[in-house]
Amino acid sequence: MSNISDKKIENFPEGIWGAVLLPINKSNSIDWTALEDELAILCQGPLDGIYSNGTAGEFHNQTAEEYIKLTELVASTATALNKPFQLGISHSNPRVTRQRLLHAIAFKPDGIQFTLPDWWVLSATERLDYMADLHRIAADTALVLYNPPHAKQRLTLKEIAELRTVAPSLIGAKLPGGDETWYQEHHSRLPDFSVFVPGHRVAFGRPLGASGSYSNVACLSPAGAVRHWQQINTDLPAAVALEYRINRFMRDSVLALAARKNLSNTALDKLLAAIGNWGPVTEQCLWPYRSADTDDVKQLSRIARKLLPEMFEH
Repeated sequence: MSNISDKKIENFPEGIWGAVLLPINKSNSIDWTALEDELAILCQGPLDGIYSNGTAGEFHNQTAEEYIKLTELVASTATALNKPFQLGISHSNPRVTRQRLLHAIAFKPDGIQFTLPDWWVLSATERLDYMADLHRIAADTALVLYNPPHAKQRLTLKEIAELRTVAPSLIGAKLPGGDETWYQEHHSRLPDFSVFVPGHRVAFGRPLGASGSYSNVACLSPAGAVRHWQQINTDLPAAVALEYRINRFMRDSVLALAARKNLSNTALDKLLAAIGNWGPVTEQCLWPYRSADTDDVKQLSRIARKLLPEMFEH
């Protein structure tokens, strides 16, 4: 193993980053032409960066060939349009994750997102071995832990700090966030570490030290999510009030629909994109996962535009 002290990552991610969502055609496969159009929209917009293969990007339901083609398309488009990008390498098989890392670093992304292996949860010792190996392969590329609320193995801040003892290139994480005490612990244990919280928690989190969001709200409106992030610095009371209404919409409309129809988080993110109607992404998920339908999109679009008009301003 290489000396873990010989690498220093200086560019820490911040701001609002948007997920690359998969447009699905009528034959239930990825619509690559529509995906090119989507990437152009995201890269030419105000997002601070884009990322591939999070939950919303359906990384869990891609073939090897689709993964390679998607990664190359995201990297080439973002590079050509000068948009920061992170590439997801997550897979339930840790050996495949390692192979994806070897492939992804060749594109010189601004970061690599990964989950912990989720079929059989790693022990504490195995986690350290896993991280040390990713760090060795990543070389000078930053690593970002993807550990949202639905992860099978949820890490504490203490456990994340332990991973950094063997992987200094681990410079950030997608986390649920917490209360003021949680942010105090973050500053104490991980002072030089980017914490990205859910898009509907940034007005609470940014004043306490949240670095940004791999944003579900950006699925609804990339530009609106960026404006909300900026508003936190210019008019915090208004940003807090908007966040209250965003959470009300999520709770009363989006999560209520999910409960009635037993929809996945992926289906909800794609529903938000269809509601926002900012690009060629519909509510459709790849088989066999269920999706919202067009009536749901129409109904929630009306509610969203009435409750959250700021999100849809041009």
